[in-house]
This record gives sequence, structure tokens and C-alpha cells, in this order.
Amino acid sequence: MSDTYAPLSTVNARVTPRGGLDILSRAEIARLTDATQGSLRETLRRCALAVLTVGSDSDDPRAASARYPDFDIEVQQMDRGIRLELKNAPAIAFVDGELIRGVADLLFAVVRDIAYTAIDVQGGQFDFDTSEGLTSVVFEILRNARVMRPHQDPNLVVCWGGHSIGREEYLYTKRVGYELGLRGLDICTGCGPGAMKGPMKGATIAHAKQRQRSPRYIGMTEPGIIAAESPNPIVNQLVIMPDIEKRLEGFVRLGHGIIVFPGGVGTAEEILYLLGILLHPDNAGVPFPLVFTGPEGSADYFQQIDRFIRLTLGDEAASRYRIIVEDPVAVAKAMKAGMKAVREHRIAQRDAFFFHWTLKIPFDFQQPFEPDHASMAALDLRFGRPVHALAADLRRAFSGIVAGNVKESGICRIERHGPFQIHGDRAIMESLDELLRAFVEQRRMKMSGDYKPCYRVVA
Repeated sequence: MSDTYAPLSTVNARVTPRGGLDILSRAEIARLTDATQGSLRETLRRCALAVLTVGSDSDDPRAASARYPDFDIEVQQMDRGIRLELKNAPAIAFVDGELIRGVADLLFAVVRDIAYTAIDVQGGQFDFDTSEGLTSVVFEILRNARVMRPHQDPNLVVCWGGHSIGREEYLYTKRVGYELGLRGLDICTGCGPGAMKGPMKGATIAHAKQRQRSPRYIGMTEPGIIAAESPNPIVNQLVIMPDIEKRLEGFVRLGHGIIVFPGGVGTAEEILYLLGILLHPDNAGVPFPLVFTGPEGSADYFQQIDRFIRLTLGDEAASRYRIIVEDPVAVAKAMKAGMKAVREHRIAQRDAFFFHWTLKIPFDFQQPFEPDHASMAALDLRFGRPVHALAADLRRAFSGIVAGNVKESGICRIERHGPFQIHGDRAIMESLDELLRAFVEQRRMKMSGDYKPCYRVVA
């Protein structure tokens, strides 16, 4: 694949960190350098290359490595801390020989999170066999990344949506972000392009107008997907969670409300994850503002999503969200009003504003799902199950398609063994097939190259 791309200019550099990794003990430095060697070295290399190509418009996880096949990164131990040795790094990350400051911050976030996960999270001090233990893992990673703000009223809006969207939809996400920013709301997204970039870009202007001193543009990703969705340039706080389940839990525990823009299977996965949680009996009275929105041209998209949800999960699930078309002001006002309800509920429950401890997330929602042909075929997509349990397996089905679309491990499985097969009740399978076909026709699956389905629906 490397001969597909013309050689690009590169730079060799040495970089020292600021914030979080600038004051370390010798024991910490030794553990960090050890953790970033061996099996973690390739993970570090791929994630580092992703942030050094910030703003990339490719969603092929192998494209960056093909363009920069000789890139390497090494964490070096120094008496006063650590230093990163970059070899054949993308020249686009530098200005006059200096690494762009925002890129440098993202680069050290990569080292911080990968090393922290390897040393502390997977080092035996957390309980991975209980729901409470897994939630503690999510909390500690977010705390270590310094993205939680105490003593601040709820104001963080999570924005979900596709990386492969049209110009009209992208401009609409900017308009919504602008209205959110005018109302003092911060933004958290999956950190990539498209609907993940637009709200941040719109909010930057509004925050500047309102003289917001330290707005948050949080990007939350995971190692399997960051190479396919490089962070957009506006992200000022990057968090790399160990897997998709902890990433999703991070979104719903850190955020105070969620806006869903048009997207593809990844967006559908996120919707089903959240609805499955909100439909759990223990969360019946929990306020969680959730709005689906897009421009006038996206009305049919949300009608398709709404039909699928009502068929599979019922009208109760549909009651947990609002659909607002072509009205950024109404979306922002709904979020602002929702924040007030969230604040009052958290106070009544004596829960923190910065982390939603009391939200019930079932253990099976937290278990990492490794999509392969056997696990995808084993999903139980049938009526008669508790609605939140069906939502969990529907989420896994979409997660597998995401893996087959953009994750290197999933792409390789499809290339070796053919498409995943998904089984279930005929009505669910027909509705799922209709939705997926619509995503393909609307080019919501991939933005680079022709799309070849990585799945086959079997009734």
C-alpha cells in the first residue's frame, strides 16, 4: 500500500513536555520508558503519528503509516524528566523547525494516556470484574488527563456525529456550536473531522465573543480508531481511553447533555449505547438532555433513525430524545435548559457535577467487545429480551461494522474471512438492513475510496 502515496517531507526532532509529564520522579520515568517499549511501541507510534497529522481528511487507518513508513518515536530518560525523539516525523506538524504547540500538547497526551493505562490501569490495582471497578478505571483516566473541572456548574455538551458528512451538514454543526458557545457551553467530541470538528470550530468564535478564558474542546478517542480519525486542530484536551466501551462511558459520565448530528454506524452505535443505559429501570428518573439535529436536508436521516429505534426499542426509547431540524438556536436553548435540570438532579442526589457517579451502567455495557466473525454471529438480536439488553447487542453489531470499516484489525479480518454475518428476528434484520443501506447510499460509511460492505444481514 505504501507505493500508493508520494513521499512526503519529514523532520527529525527532540521534544520535551509541558504539563502532566514535566515533573516526574526517576522511578516514574523508568516505568514510563519501559511501558512505551515492547508491545506498546507500535501503539504509541500509530497514535503519535495520528496527532502529528492533525487535520488529516483520510479515514483509512493505514494511510498515515503508508505516507510516513519511516516515522518512529522513542521515549528517552533524562535526569530532569523525559524527552521524545522523533524520527522522520511529518513536516506539516512543524513551523520553522519547531513543533506546533497544540500538536505538542496532543503528542504528550498520547504518551501520558498510553503509559498510564499500561502502568497504573493494567498494573493490577483496579478491579476489572465489577461494574464499580470499571467505572473507577474511567474516572482515574479522566482525572489523570485533567479534563474534569470541580466547582463549575454543568456546561459540557458531548457532540456525536459522522466524520464523513456533506458540506451542508458540516456548516450546520458549526452553527450549532456557535450557539452553544454563546451560552457558555463547552464541547466534547470524538476528536476527529466532520461533525466532531464543526461544533468546536463554531464554538471558538462564540467563546471569543463572550471572552471565555479557558473553554474546553475535549477530544475522546481510543487506540483502535485514532489512526482513522486524527484529532482536529481545535482539540485542546485529548484523552485516549483503552477501548471503545470506556470511551463511551467516559462520554456519558463526563458530559451533561448530548447532541447527535447525522452520521453513520459509529453514530448509531453511540445512540444505542446511550438509549440502552437510559432505558435501564434504575435510570428512569435521570435527566439527560439528548437532541438529534441537522439541517433541513437531513430530516429523512433522522426519520430513518427514529423508525429503527421505535421498531427495535419501542416508543419509550424515543421519548428520551428530541428531534430538532434546521434550528441551531432551539438546540442550544434545549441544552441550556437541560443543564439546569441536570444541576438540580445532581444536587438532590448529592452527585458530582464533573462525573456522573449515580448513573447506572450495566456490567455488560462495560465489557470490551472484540468483533470477529464468531462474536458478531453470536449476537442475540431478537425481541422478547429486556429492552436495554437488546440495545446492548444492537450497539455491538454497529461496533463490529465500525471495526470492519475503519479499524485496522477489523479490516484485516474482513480481508481474510469475508464480511461479518449478523443474525436476528426478521423484522429487526430488515430494519437494520434498510438503515445500513441508507448509510451506504448517503456515503456515510467512509469518506475515502469506494465503500465495500463489511457485513451481511441474515434473517
